[in-house]
Amino acid sequence: MNSDEKEDCECASPQAETSPARENEEPEIENPEASRMKRAAAKHLIERYYHQLTEGCGNDSCSNSWCASSMGFHRMDNNAAAVKALELYKVNAKLCDPHPSKKGTTSAYLESSAHNNSACSNRKINHKDVHSVRDDFKDVNFLTEEKVYEILDICGEKEDYSPLIRVIGRVFSSAEGLVQSFRRSKPHTKEELKSLQGKDEDKDEDEKEAAACSTTAMEEDSPASSSSSRLGEGSSGDNDIQKLGPDEVSVDIEAVRRIYERLLSNEKIEAAFLNALVYLSPNVECDLTYHNVYSRDPNYLNLFVIVMENSNLHSPEYLEIALPQFCKAMSKLPLAALAKLARLWSHYSADQIRRMMETFQQLITYKVISNEFNSRNLVNDDDAVVAATKCLKIVYYANVLGGDLDTEHNEEEDEEPIPESSELTLQELLGEERRNKKGPRVDPLETELGIRTNDCRRPLIPFEEFVNEPLNEVLEMDKDYTFFKVETENKFSFMTCPFILNAVTKNLGLYYDNRIRMYSERRITVLYSLVQGQQLNPYLRLKVRRDHIIDDALVRLEMIAMENPADLKKQLYVEFEGEQGVDEGGVSKEFFQLVVEEIFNPDIGMFTYDERTKLFWFNPSSFENEGQYTLIGIVLGLAIYNNCILDVHFPMVVYRKLMGKKGTFRDLADSNPVLYQSLKELLEYEGSVEEDMMITFQISQTDLFGNPLMYDLRENGDKIPVTNDNRKEFVAQYAEYMLNKSVEKQFKAFRRGFHMVTNESPLKYLFRPEEIELLICGSRNLDFLALEETTEYDGGYNRDSRIIKEFWETLHSFGEEQKRLFLQFTTGTDRAPVGGLGKLKMIIAKNGPDTDRLPTSHTCFNVLLLPEYSSKEKLRERLLKAITYAKGFGML
Repeated sequence: MNSDEKEDCECASPQAETSPARENEEPEIENPEASRMKRAAAKHLIERYYHQLTEGCGNDSCSNSWCASSMGFHRMDNNAAAVKALELYKVNAKLCDPHPSKKGTTSAYLESSAHNNSACSNRKINHKDVHSVRDDFKDVNFLTEEKVYEILDICGEKEDYSPLIRVIGRVFSSAEGLVQSFRRSKPHTKEELKSLQGKDEDKDEDEKEAAACSTTAMEEDSPASSSSSRLGEGSSGDNDIQKLGPDEVSVDIEAVRRIYERLLSNEKIEAAFLNALVYLSPNVECDLTYHNVYSRDPNYLNLFVIVMENSNLHSPEYLEIALPQFCKAMSKLPLAALAKLARLWSHYSADQIRRMMETFQQLITYKVISNEFNSRNLVNDDDAVVAATKCLKIVYYANVLGGDLDTEHNEEEDEEPIPESSELTLQELLGEERRNKKGPRVDPLETELGIRTNDCRRPLIPFEEFVNEPLNEVLEMDKDYTFFKVETENKFSFMTCPFILNAVTKNLGLYYDNRIRMYSERRITVLYSLVQGQQLNPYLRLKVRRDHIIDDALVRLEMIAMENPADLKKQLYVEFEGEQGVDEGGVSKEFFQLVVEEIFNPDIGMFTYDERTKLFWFNPSSFENEGQYTLIGIVLGLAIYNNCILDVHFPMVVYRKLMGKKGTFRDLADSNPVLYQSLKELLEYEGSVEEDMMITFQISQTDLFGNPLMYDLRENGDKIPVTNDNRKEFVAQYAEYMLNKSVEKQFKAFRRGFHMVTNESPLKYLFRPEEIELLICGSRNLDFLALEETTEYDGGYNRDSRIIKEFWETLHSFGEEQKRLFLQFTTGTDRAPVGGLGKLKMIIAKNGPDTDRLPTSHTCFNVLLLPEYSSKEKLRERLLKAITYAKGFGML
């Protein structure tokens, strides 16, 4: 087939839209052209369904229930409309004809088909005229903004856009042509980079693909033709590569945006971009995988920048083939190229970042919903979902880089290393190195960019928007965790992209990690006892008295921390002296609650309590030694390690400091709002600070006994006045003292204890500070309706039993404090787990007929044993007495 014939076929593809033949056809042997025509027909029909769902047909009296113009239609977002369009296509649902008054995309699309038909027939009738136009553009191998407008004007005059469609198809399906297109003559200035924030967002990926394809094509061409192509209009050749900064590319991004804005409004031309991308992507993937094209020509990145500027990438017709293939190609980019894309995109506006994010999210959602993933058909094995997630990571780090960064205020590492176990580990017994000695995992792209997620105080768009809930629902976390630990190249783990996972899923991954480490320590203990002949001790056993819980627990933990800190990573087993309860989780929950109540008692003086914020802070003048704070850190780490929720009330800055970031002025907003407001007013004061306020670089505090303590923020601070010029320094040093220096010894000891338990955990890798707080403290929102929905029944009860209905009516009528008491009685804690009460999985079991006995519970398994009381009043009275006076454990 010669080029003209091929172009004729490409132009004619929209005609297939009106063909009724779809799923019912069973061709014996289809040639490639027939297959392509069918795909085009399907694509256009899906597009019509999509526009029908989003815009409607324009007929106000439309009776089609799946048309946005009908009276009873419920509006849906773009993602839902895309999925529904596919479903309607599969069942051959009714399609509305566009109403004469409708001027939207649907009618424009239908007109485009008619124009395509006429355009093709016109080529036959006016072949000489058209042929002369074709000849004018056969030598166009790359595009500039001026060339596109020139061709567009000529096509507009003749009302035949087929020449432009052919040029776009030729250039946009060629890596070399796309890399050389839309070049600028000099690097972006800072002002130009800032101006990018007001434009569209999807260009960077195109730059990458274009660069890859151009190198391959140049290798195949002769040296003369290659050099002439590279010296085309808008290109400055290899010499300019060295002049580009780390966040610059040689493509004129604003010109690309103007071109797309002009051309994408014409649906006859839009189809050419789609078809070209389908041809382009596999070649780019091959070039990047086998030919290392980016290292030889960094301009290959232009390809990805240009393609990503296409504002229609999220459209339904791209989701089936074009976008998945493009994502696969982009995911093959080397680390340096990914980092450059992230730096470039970080200059985009929040709307542009969001649009790129939504493009990849829509592909992930579409693939998840249109496939049935389970333990046998893992979502990890879907190439399109994996590739889109890897591409989404680039956008995620661009979002971080473009946000409010603080890369300076980092906590210093512990001077003394966490003591290793005095015992031999299983790996050492077998002659192997201990795993994870180098510390927690770090993402390679994070290292290449020189930033961490925790450096970002406020991203361009909220981190929560990167979470994909449909993916979280089908992800088999046990399998995914295995892939995460094994780190094989042929198996992808979504835990390497934690931004896409919600807190519940990440918590499950952490749970698997903790449990496997517990089992590993147990096996090591057994093997060690066989080798050394010592007594077997597979658990971290704590035997405590309720009246002396702090003394007993902390003394025992202190001994373990000094003698063999590896024992802290064994499964915790708590026993209350004189009580028969067996610890299957519930006893540990109560142990942690009692310890926290004692430790944070203001009378002990280790922490101060702010009545206004209801938060605790380290007491800088505490009489307790550092060892006590270390033990508190151990308790906090053990709670996470053993999946227990604590009722602790720290400001967010504590969790930021645990994750390696120092407190700054902004952190005073929640830890000390009164001081924050005062310092903020100082910064904003328009008069003379020195004359009107008479403040110096000396501040005062009060100790436990109310005595004032003076501290100089600078040497001889009492003699240095605060002025308009140095007030920023005063505020920064004030916050540094309050949040860091004044509690340095206490916090370092606290952090050291915390890391004794969590130093080998993926905690830092998976969670942000606000998620760490949720992990430790649980959710403060108690949704008992969600608990009712997920509760199961046993022993003869079911959802429709009289006693069960009366039970939920009674529970919903309780006040907030009574509901918390019920949770404490049933589960061992009055806080909801990560994800809310709907994740609790409570069981209500029948415990005999009507009786005067109180309800009982198995807190280890969240089981409530409820007798079948004769009346609702008796049920309420018995239940209130049980939850109000319950304390201690016994055997039933």
